[in-house]
Amino acid sequence: MKINKYIAIIVLAACGIMTSCSDEYMNPTSASNFDSKYVFSNSDDAKKAVLGVYALFAQDSYTSRMSCVWMQNTDVEVTAPGAAPDGTRRDLWSLQAGLLTGFSDIKIAWDHNYLAIDRANQCIEGIKASGVANTADMKMLLGESYCLRAYRYFLLCNFWGDVPYFRDAAKAGMQLDIPKTDKNIIYSGMIQDLVNCEGDMYFADQFSDGIERMNREFALGMICRLSLFRAGYGMTKSGEMKHADDYLNIQNNDSLAVKYTINGVEKVAKTSAEYYQMAKDYAQKLVSLRDRQLIDYATVFMNENKWIKPVNSDVLYEVAFGNTNGGGDVGWCIGVPVTASTYGATTIQVGYTPTYFFSFDSKDKRRDVCITRVGYSSDTQQNPLGVTSLAVGKWNRLLLKTSPGASSSKGTGINWPIMRYSDVLLMLAEAENELNGPTDLAKQMLKTVRSRAFSTDDYSTKVQTYTDSVSSSKEAFFNALVNERAWEFGGECLRRFDLVRWNLYGKKIIETKTMLNNIGKALNGLELDNPDVAKYANYAKKIYYTQSADGKITFLNDYYQPTDAQLASWGTWTAISWGTSLYQKITATDNTVTYAPADFTTRCWRGYTDPTGLTPVPYILPISSQTVATSKYLKNEGYGLVLTNN
Repeated sequence: MKINKYIAIIVLAACGIMTSCSDEYMNPTSASNFDSKYVFSNSDDAKKAVLGVYALFAQDSYTSRMSCVWMQNTDVEVTAPGAAPDGTRRDLWSLQAGLLTGFSDIKIAWDHNYLAIDRANQCIEGIKASGVANTADMKMLLGESYCLRAYRYFLLCNFWGDVPYFRDAAKAGMQLDIPKTDKNIIYSGMIQDLVNCEGDMYFADQFSDGIERMNREFALGMICRLSLFRAGYGMTKSGEMKHADDYLNIQNNDSLAVKYTINGVEKVAKTSAEYYQMAKDYAQKLVSLRDRQLIDYATVFMNENKWIKPVNSDVLYEVAFGNTNGGGDVGWCIGVPVTASTYGATTIQVGYTPTYFFSFDSKDKRRDVCITRVGYSSDTQQNPLGVTSLAVGKWNRLLLKTSPGASSSKGTGINWPIMRYSDVLLMLAEAENELNGPTDLAKQMLKTVRSRAFSTDDYSTKVQTYTDSVSSSKEAFFNALVNERAWEFGGECLRRFDLVRWNLYGKKIIETKTMLNNIGKALNGLELDNPDVAKYANYAKKIYYTQSADGKITFLNDYYQPTDAQLASWGTWTAISWGTSLYQKITATDNTVTYAPADFTTRCWRGYTDPTGLTPVPYILPISSQTVATSKYLKNEGYGLVLTNN
């Protein structure tokens, strides 16, 4: 779907639309001369109103910020900031977002989420009040509106924690400056909406826009995702990571409960365990209704590069971008680096940790799809990337069906995946393991996802034997799923908030930093009497490659340093420094030499200083100082925020 199908055909009269929060969250305004009854009297015009909610995906606040650039720095996606805080998005990367109360991008993202929510609320109320609400098309549009609202609240709760909660469209005289609502109440409300509407929605193969609009598959998957977040950890105002069960009165608070019926059995989800059961129930519902074979992993993303949008395949829903200005940043801020070409250039702002590269089994076909070790300086000329410059390989503007032009940057037309079928399968495995341990069901879901990552010759060892080896206990299987989600979704920027809901963010930061330092020490000949260091002694100090006349690079080694015999057998090659750069050599003016962690390691997680990894990571964003200044209720206090530069 081209982006012009999203652009603001908003025909809502007497509609309160959330604008900038300079005075209030929303200022009721009239968007057109058509009244609401007319707009929602037929599905064609109602669809235009719903597309107005989608239109906000085309804003920078989503195309780069909330979708990917702000989803760092983790043990997977990461980009190194400068030597000191600079008041930009880089302070989000370094986990020092508390310094950004005046950062305009944060205010704009907050405003756009609430604008999208209000547009969705207008659509929900307009459709429900219309005389044609019971037609199939209008039920579908109502379901989309609920999905769009749920996704926007999902973003708000992930980035800001507890936030103001609006279920009604803005109207003149309405109280719009309100206190925050606990995120778990919001999660429960959004889940209940999706439970109520998913049965009335079209599957992707039942309407013309397929996976470019939120469909029933997505709604079912989103119930699973929201249920796992509702069951998991989150930051409390006191700055602690807790389940809702641990600090809210679960039993006496109906706003924390969701009622649903599955296979004719009525159920209620209120506790964390019950939400895990709900995630399992709805994942199994999707599998039973619309199971599908997972296609070749590389093809999933090649389809997006080529603007191919198959239904009944891996992608359940992807944000539809167009190849015009404002048409998305995939292949510009995230993807394969291109400094110059007839297809334009990139400004890559999302990369990977070296440890993510090292974590892959060398036979895992996903590695070289997720990670690119080369960039381009022309349409064909490849250049090797350094160990701390690894980039996302899934999207490449050079693969577009038609060139957007040599001077182009954004607007590649590459869609952004929000939900894939493999995600639902791994969520099913996670929920089942949490409830019952590594049962046959949980193991089969893991095998299904891993099976396409390896050749048929390696299936026995890499899938069957591997799954059995990680199924000795509930904890071992959970850790395997943590790893599998990293390998499966690298570059899709799900990791940050997965780590939050698992309460593993701090632990994974410290594991990553420790491994980076130990590799660097080992390859610089330091502390080799320490077994935690010595085990990396055979890692690659250099990466060797050959390059063809047309510019294509072939790497001759990846994880390990070649022997002299191997080097001789390779003939002519070129080498670049690799693992030794992970611990830097410092030569003083008096020629004395010391070593220290690489700048990359020091800077990437600068805002997290606990060497144990046990204290909460300061992942919550501040609310804009402009918004705080005009509210009686909103303040930047607690939630682990550090608002001054220490």
